[in-house]
Amino acid sequence: MRVCIWPDYYGITYRNPKSQALSGIDVEMAHALASDLGVGVTFVDSSFSKLVGDIEADRCDVAMFAIGVTPARAAHLRFTAPHLASDIYGITTTTNRRIRTWADIDTAGTVVAVIKGTLHEPVMREKLTHAELLVVDTPFAREQEVRSGRADVFMTDYPYSQRLLASADWARLISPPETYHITPYAYAVRPGDDAWFQRIEDFVEAIKADGRLEAAAARNHLEPIVVR
Repeated sequence: MRVCIWPDYYGITYRNPKSQALSGIDVEMAHALASDLGVGVTFVDSSFSKLVGDIEADRCDVAMFAIGVTPARAAHLRFTAPHLASDIYGITTTTNRRIRTWADIDTAGTVVAVIKGTLHEPVMREKLTHAELLVVDTPFAREQEVRSGRADVFMTDYPYSQRLLASADWARLISPPETYHITPYAYAVRPGDDAWFQRIEDFVEAIKADGRLEAAAARNHLEPIVVR
């Protein structure tokens, strides 16, 4: 079974740069799915910007990296029921004086960074009315823009924010005071194979019912965003 992943996704599908070992909730769930099917698993590096093309070109059988269900993606992909759901959060530096609260983000002169192809790009493009949107290609570029002061804040989700806060002493979390934009996360396949889609859908139902999803979420500190 070929599984598309984004290997920079902390807590979801992350490849350790030193050991090259993969970890995260959807790495665990991919192994669980392969075990249920009685097959091996091969991970195929993808990204949010490449995902649709990789699926349409048959580079993988299923994409399993907490993919945000958006109308643009749903036009090309078939999504399972969601297994996670996250709001949007901001990350700035501990020394940034411009961004103190969520209300400071959409202000004149503020630069907000997002990764190209992620759900944060269209959401922030729509919601920002005063701040400048900066679109970059990678998480590293996004973080460098903020650390250098060229951007004031970058937008991310719960998994990435929690792992970054645990590992980066320069990072400060900016949380919305109320729900901002909850996005369900699911697995995706190419449309047209109803039997394969139903097998993945049955798997999602099973891991919710038998506790495997909950246990993997706990191991990866993602309990607050599990869809039960």
